[in-house]
Amino acid sequence: MTSARPIWVAASAGLLAATLALTGCSEKGSASASTNSGTPTRGGSLQILATADVDHIDPTQGGSIAGNNVQHAITRSLLGYKSAMDIASRNKLQPDLATQVPTPTDSGRTYIYKIREGVAWDAPGGPRQITSADFARGVGLMCNPYMASPRLGYVLDLIKGMAGFCAKFAKIDPTAPAIKKFFGSNAISGIDTSDPKTVVVHLVKPAGDFNYMMTLPATAPQPVEALAYLPDSVDYKRNFVASGPYTVGSYSPNQELTLVRNKAWKASTDPLRAAYVDKIHITQGVTPQAAMQQLQSGDADLTYDISMPAATLQQLSAAKDDHLVTFDTGATSFIWFNQLSDNNGGALKKVKVRQALEYAVDKKSLVQQLGGTVAASPQHGILGPGINGYHDFSPYPSPNDAGDPAKAKQLLAEAGYPNGLTLKLPYSTAEPNPSLVQILQASFAKAGVTVKLIPENPVDLINIITDKKRAAAGDWDLGMLGWQADWVGGAARAVFGTLYTYQGTPQTYNLANYDNPAADRLAEKALATTDAAESGKLWEQVDEKVMADPPIIPTYARKSVLYYSERVQNYQIYPIGSQADWTNVWLKS
Repeated sequence: MTSARPIWVAASAGLLAATLALTGCSEKGSASASTNSGTPTRGGSLQILATADVDHIDPTQGGSIAGNNVQHAITRSLLGYKSAMDIASRNKLQPDLATQVPTPTDSGRTYIYKIREGVAWDAPGGPRQITSADFARGVGLMCNPYMASPRLGYVLDLIKGMAGFCAKFAKIDPTAPAIKKFFGSNAISGIDTSDPKTVVVHLVKPAGDFNYMMTLPATAPQPVEALAYLPDSVDYKRNFVASGPYTVGSYSPNQELTLVRNKAWKASTDPLRAAYVDKIHITQGVTPQAAMQQLQSGDADLTYDISMPAATLQQLSAAKDDHLVTFDTGATSFIWFNQLSDNNGGALKKVKVRQALEYAVDKKSLVQQLGGTVAASPQHGILGPGINGYHDFSPYPSPNDAGDPAKAKQLLAEAGYPNGLTLKLPYSTAEPNPSLVQILQASFAKAGVTVKLIPENPVDLINIITDKKRAAAGDWDLGMLGWQADWVGGAARAVFGTLYTYQGTPQTYNLANYDNPAADRLAEKALATTDAAESGKLWEQVDEKVMADPPIIPTYARKSVLYYSERVQNYQIYPIGSQADWTNVWLKS
């Protein structure tokens, strides 16, 4: 294959954790009926509980799923999503700063966005209209030399002139004055800003999913004031200029963040956010157990980055609590095969061995351990629920997804391993992984495969399985990982391009340098079309092609399981934040 990086290879996407316990997401019907009636009321302070600090205030640097909720409140992008409980509704592209979702011209190479009249920055000198130059500035800052955006890979080789702009940008000093000076004499040739109310973007080749990239905070406009400070620095945060309905009121790292109303924002210009509450207050450093107690007592309303304890989930599910919500986000968990190692005579390099091991895993028991179908569902391919191209197929079927050890033994014998294998499986000691790996170990044992469990802390585990030298040395055979795409709907690029492509340069989360030229060709076709149905059919073929030569064992799609307080009304899901939409809930007095 060519060594040139194709446009669908991204620098990063939504890594969840190197574990089997990941946030994923399916709707619980009772939530819609219990919270979405009544007359909206304005005012009050929405109380949110978090374990960790907010990752970034600067939208260009945003990388976490949870952090997208903060950005949705303070930052507006050209396009977005209308929050809803129904997955089809919330995954549909909607205009935000733009007046409509454009249809590309020039055979899919040109996108034209008209900016709404009246959308404004909360600038120091008073409200100021957001312009096409602000968009170009935001995209340009993605490759600033001080702190490049984790989403840069999506646009670096896609927007005309972006790669050259970034190569030149990388050579300057990483200081605020140098960055500001650079923008004074350099521009991205593929972004036409000649009309302040119109953004014209020229691509190097067709990309049917480019509109989806315009929903990301990382591609949002940036005001000229941002150039006075280093990206996401303390000074940047203190002088943040908002475009969303809220702005930063106060911020104490690792303690709390308070968002207050942005006086420059007008509801008439925003089709996606109603902004009912006056304040949004995030308290950090809260344990999951303490968070659940406060939600149930009414002392807090929502969580930020907190996973519900399994015991609590079982209690609330059994009680049919109306404030328990589950929903699909397309997040999946899976087990990588280390094809770089010569362990067992290079057994995992053989397709039939990997196919045999596909049959060995008892996915039903994994799902049950996680809390049952309210919390997860068996997964069979690389694309998760809600992603265009996801379809219900099972290339390695077993009764009730409980595994077929006899079939696994048969294929192992045919591959030359009648006495089975011994495989190393490092795993995160974070809950609930210790119990999940016991299920895996027992599943493989039934197929004649001995699995040696190696406990690791989560950070060390990531370092072990992403290090290609350690993979080649045989430090592991099976690697556990979870993934959630950066956007929803047409998001297959953010899965396939990051995890399952190899062009000669290793990618961090393609753990075995997996390469499938036939799948690559299908992916190129899928990305070249702007017809969603045609693209979906092609991505289905990509999924099937990959799973015929499996680099992974898909285990389950983990659902997001959340809880909210009695005060919260109009609970609707913001899809790329995997949470209730803070900007559309109101509080019952």
